[in-house]
Amino acid sequence: MRVRDVQSLLAGAFMMPSSDAPEDDEDSGLPDQADHSRHNPASPSSATPDHPRHPSASPTDNDPFSAPASPPESSPPSLPSPSASAPTPLPAGPTPQVPRSMAVPSRDGELRRTFPAFVARPADDSRFAESWWGNAWVTALEEGALDVKRLARGRGYAQEGHVDAITVTPGLVLAYVWGSRPRPYRVQVRLRTLDDADWTRFLDAVAERPGHIAALLDKEMPQSLADCGVPLLPGPGDLDPRCSCPDRGHPCKHAAALCYQTARLLDADPFVLLLLRGRGERQLLDALSRLSAARAARAAQEQQPAPLAGVRATEALDPERRLPPLPAPLPVPPHPEQPPVYPAAPGGPDPFALDQLATDAAARAHAMLGAGRDPVAELTLWQDAVRLAAARPGSGLTATTRALYASLAAATDRTPADLARAVAAWRQGGLEGLAVLEEPWDPPAGRFDRARPLLLAADLPAFRPWHNRLTHPRGHVQLRLGRDGLWYPYESEPGHDDWWPRGTPDLDPVGALTGLDPAGALDDLGFTPPEA
Repeated sequence: MRVRDVQSLLAGAFMMPSSDAPEDDEDSGLPDQADHSRHNPASPSSATPDHPRHPSASPTDNDPFSAPASPPESSPPSLPSPSASAPTPLPAGPTPQVPRSMAVPSRDGELRRTFPAFVARPADDSRFAESWWGNAWVTALEEGALDVKRLARGRGYAQEGHVDAITVTPGLVLAYVWGSRPRPYRVQVRLRTLDDADWTRFLDAVAERPGHIAALLDKEMPQSLADCGVPLLPGPGDLDPRCSCPDRGHPCKHAAALCYQTARLLDADPFVLLLLRGRGERQLLDALSRLSAARAARAAQEQQPAPLAGVRATEALDPERRLPPLPAPLPVPPHPEQPPVYPAAPGGPDPFALDQLATDAAARAHAMLGAGRDPVAELTLWQDAVRLAAARPGSGLTATTRALYASLAAATDRTPADLARAVAAWRQGGLEGLAVLEEPWDPPAGRFDRARPLLLAADLPAFRPWHNRLTHPRGHVQLRLGRDGLWYPYESEPGHDDWWPRGTPDLDPVGALTGLDPAGALDDLGFTPPEA
C-alpha cells in the first residue's frame, strides 16, 4: 500500500497543471502579461481595493514580522481523478483574500516606523534618490544584483506604485509588493545592524563637530560621517532580500522594487538608515546630548584654574596704598552673534519664538555694550510689540509671521491689522514714525505754515490742514509733520480714510512727496517734481 502511495505522489508531482490554474510568470525574465491595474493599489485607473487580513499571511500581534504561510496560489494544483471520464466543473469559490496594508501607525514606536505607500511616478522619472546616501543605497542594490532584467522590472514596479506601506525596524525592511497575482507578496530586505563598538565610534564622530548634529536635525547626512570607519551605508552584497514569490533571483523584481522605494525613504530622512543599523532617532539624540555634556564637563575640568587676583588684607587696609587704575574695557564686538538653532520637541517651546527672543536679546545686549543704555527700556508694551514685529525680515506675511503678529496683537489687545500698520510706521521712522501714526498734535507756527506755499509752488492744489497733517483735497496723499521736524508721507485708497505710511520722511514737504511713485501715485494729482 505504501509503494502505491509513493507512486501516486511521484506521478502527481510531474503532472502539468490544469488549464484553470493561474499562470505564474514571477520566475521568468519576460515582462508581465497580466493586467496589474486590477490589483495595484497605486494604479490611477482603479480604486484602492479593501484587502482583508488573511490568517495565513498577516503578521501576528505578538510578532509583526513572522513569516507567513505559503499563499494559496503557490500550492500545487489538484489533479483530476483517473476514474473520471470528463472533468467536473468546480463551483465558483469565494474571492481570494489578500493581506491588508502593513500601515499600522498605532503600533509604531522608537524602533518601528511605518511609512505609507508612495504614489506612482511618471515613466520618464527614473530617479529614486536625490541625496548622496540615497544614491549609495541604489548603487549597493544594483552592484550586488545578479540579473539586470529583474532590476529593470523591479524599477518599473516601484515607479508604478506596486509597493505597499513600508515598515522599518532594526536590520529589516518589510512590505507587501503587488505582482501579477491577486495576492501581494511579502518582501523583506535584511541588513546587518551595528554593534556597540561601531555605535561608539559613530557617536564620537558626530559629537566631534557641532555641525554634524545640526545637519542630522535638518535631515542631512554629512559625507564625513560615512568616512569615520563605521559601515553606515551598505556595500555590494550587504542587502539580503527575501520574498514569498517562487522566483529565486537575487533579488527578485518584488525585492528590487522594495529596495528602490527604500532609497526614497533614506533620501527624505537619514534616521531611517540609522534605524536600519539598530538605533532609533530619539535614542541617538539622547546619547549625543549626554556625550556632548560629558565632553564639555571633561574639558572644563582639564582647564587649569586661573590664579586668584587680590591683595593681602593688611595691604588693602594700608591708608597710604594707592589703588591701581581699572583695566581697559574689552572692545565691543562689531555685531551681535547669531543664536544657536533650537530643535523642536513635543510639548516644548516654539523654536521660532525662542529664536526671535534670543536674537532680540543679543541685539539689546550689543547696544548696551556700545552705548551704555538699553534702547528699549523706556518703551511701552505696545511699542515693544511693534518693534519685535518690525524686526522680522521680509515684507510678506508668511505662516510664521502671521503667527507672530497674532500672538503680539493678542498680548496688546490690538488686531493684526493694527499691528501691520504700526510696523509700516516703525519701519518708516522708528519710534518717531509710530508717534506720527498714532498721535496728532498742534505744531507751532513756522515750518508747518511754510509747507502750504511750497506745495502750491509745485503746481499742487491747496492741501487741507488739520493739526499736524496736510491732506490733498481730492487725492489720496497726506503729509504729516513729526516732532522731529520731518514730513512723513501717507497714502490711502481714494474715498477712504485708511492711511498707511509710504515712502521716506524728508525735511522738505515736496521732497517727501517726491519719494512716492511720481509716475503712479501722483499723476492724478497733477504733481510735477521740481527740476534739480
